[in-house]
Amino acid sequence: MALLTRPDGCRLYIETYGDPSAPTLLLLEGMGGDILGWRRNIPTLATACYVIAYDHRGNGLSDDPAGPVDMATFVDDAMAVLDDRGVDRAHLYGQSFGGMVALEAALTHPARVATLILAATHAGPAHAVAVDGATVPKGEPWRALYAPGFPESHPEHVRDDLDTGARGVRHKLGERRQWEAMQGWDAFERLGRVSVPTLVLHGTEDRLVAPENARILAERIPGAELHWLEGAGHLYHSEQTAPADAAVLDFIPRHP
Repeated sequence: MALLTRPDGCRLYIETYGDPSAPTLLLLEGMGGDILGWRRNIPTLATACYVIAYDHRGNGLSDDPAGPVDMATFVDDAMAVLDDRGVDRAHLYGQSFGGMVALEAALTHPARVATLILAATHAGPAHAVAVDGATVPKGEPWRALYAPGFPESHPEHVRDDLDTGARGVRHKLGERRQWEAMQGWDAFERLGRVSVPTLVLHGTEDRLVAPENARILAERIPGAELHWLEGAGHLYHSEQTAPADAAVLDFIPRHP
């Protein structure tokens, strides 16, 4: 565990796992998420990679942004985390908002990105395919994070997710700053410039980011691979931990 203080005074919370001599995998979490959201994945990913996980500014145990920020701020944070850990080049794995940070990093710092793993994400709201509104019971918005029927068929799994989330630190201001950064960002017309090997992961039952966005990313990014997680929702890495981790650990060794 470590705290990295950025030039503006914002402190970023970092955890590392695995052998530092292994390929480095930087985990980039979603909006409002935290490192605990990767807890089901890190043990397996760390068997083959040196895993660096950190909380975005405005998430988890990191500080809130002092003021408005843009996507470049989050990219600069990611590069600073790599610098702090002594890593020149890493595999970037971003989920949802984290996928946008990873994508922008690959476009602006390609020499530092070994591969790009874009999961449950899109290239910016201006060109994103919208989803039909998820119908969930009043007072239970979290159900939209899962595939239809998953909470009913896996109640203990979902309860563990909810209990873990309740123990985390929530930042309403931080989430708003991330949302604002996302609204002002668009990489759609630059997708053809992505020059690093790319894997696109998406659950076929994602009710927050339409699966069609994955197809668009895969079609527009040169040489990108598309891997569907059949029957998984937006929290694909919680619902289908083993298949999701297997896809990542199959991809990375093929692109050292």
